[in-house]
This record gives sequence, C-alpha cells and structure tokens, in this order.
Amino acid sequence: METRPDVLDKLMERKSFENQFLPNALRKFFNEVEAPNARNEYLSLLLDRFSLRFVASNPGTGLSKEMVFILCYSLILLSVDLCSPHVKNKMSKREFIRNTRRATTPISDDFLGHLYDNIYLVGHVAPTTACSY
Repeated sequence: METRPDVLDKLMERKSFENQFLPNALRKFFNEVEAPNARNEYLSLLLDRFSLRFVASNPGTGLSKEMVFILCYSLILLSVDLCSPHVKNKMSKREFIRNTRRATTPISDDFLGHLYDNIYLVGHVAPTTACSY
C-alpha cells in the first residue's frame, strides 16, 4: 500500500473504530496493515489516514485529526521506549504526560495517563514491528 495510497484510502473507508480507545484502535489497525520498519513518509501517511478515520468514527471525543495524529505518534514512541531493551531509562508516566501535553494542550492529564497505562499494561501498538523504530 505504500505505493498505492488510493488502495489505503479505500481500505480506510471500510474501517470503523467507533467507541474504541485510541491505543486499542491503533493496535487493531496495525494488526491489519503492516507498520513500516522505520519512521518515514509512509508511516506519516498511515497515521494521517488512521487519524482521519478515527475522528470520523468518534466525533464525540472532541479530538481533531491533528491531535489524534500527534497522540498516535506519541504512542508509537512510548511503545518503542517501553519495550526496547536498548533503552535503559524508560519513559515515566509523568514524562509522557508532560511531553505530550506540550503538543496537545487541550487534552487532560487523566486522559494522557490512561493512554500511558494502556501501553504499559497491554503492550506495543505495532507488534509486527516489535521495537524497530
């Protein structure tokens, strides 16, 4: 799909992430669409399309497409940080909230804390890439 964004668009039209918690919806997405092995334009394209569909499926959340995009990227970075054996000092919940709040000011600390807890307890959002970012 990297070379065929039109196919990705058609696939996304068929997806619904209604009433799903953001990290769980992102996991579901990456279980169906293989995540790239590196940060690149294709990852940005995937997150852009996912964010658009997530917001369309959950209009009552008050989250914009841009905020969901930033949160998704933050969740991927957190996932890699928490599961990588190469990272000695794991990101704390307080650090995640502080760093993410800077980019998404209207989101509550409680919500950001729940995002962190989900990644910490459930695991990586893109298991097929296992810590390769």
